[in-house]
Amino acid sequence: MPGHRFFYSAEEIEPLGEHDGRPAGGRILVAGIGNVFLGDDGFGVEVARHLADQPEIPGVDVVDFGIRGMDLAYALQRDYTAVIFVDAAPRGHAPGTLTVLEPEPPPDDDAPVAGHSMDPVSVLRLAARLGRLPALVRVVCCEPATVDEALFELSEPVRAMVGEAAGLVKALVMDMIAESAGPSSRDRLAQ
Repeated sequence: MPGHRFFYSAEEIEPLGEHDGRPAGGRILVAGIGNVFLGDDGFGVEVARHLADQPEIPGVDVVDFGIRGMDLAYALQRDYTAVIFVDAAPRGHAPGTLTVLEPEPPPDDDAPVAGHSMDPVSVLRLAARLGRLPALVRVVCCEPATVDEALFELSEPVRAMVGEAAGLVKALVMDMIAESAGPSSRDRLAQ
């Protein structure tokens, strides 16, 4: 009709105030982190790819951030109530060992931010400075066998853990949905 301007198709808009299938507690971000050119450092990216190939969970965004830590810090400014970082992290265990960490909130300091070498702690520090951190933060770590070597694939023990890590991330997502939705939602999820 003359005088009407529609810049978006119906598929591109999201009505306000309607339930859209997301969990009651808000959205969850699963962030794959790492450099695929440095062997096992690409673990988080590979887990994100694995999860992206599976049926999606409403209200959960799985994103391969790779080495884009600044982008990740800005993404945390959106309406995410929870975030799960997936990364390779040397913690002194056997290669392929999975660990789940619940990081402390970053200190309120003026430490410089290195835009090209941002680990989860640096991302959280920048996100806090920008004004917002999700209420729930977890880090799924895999012990690397090789890091800082110009290898373009994961080592065997780390590659073997991609599927298990994806299952662990899904379990954490379900726990976060239940935790952020409150007791009545936990009862429904248990049934």
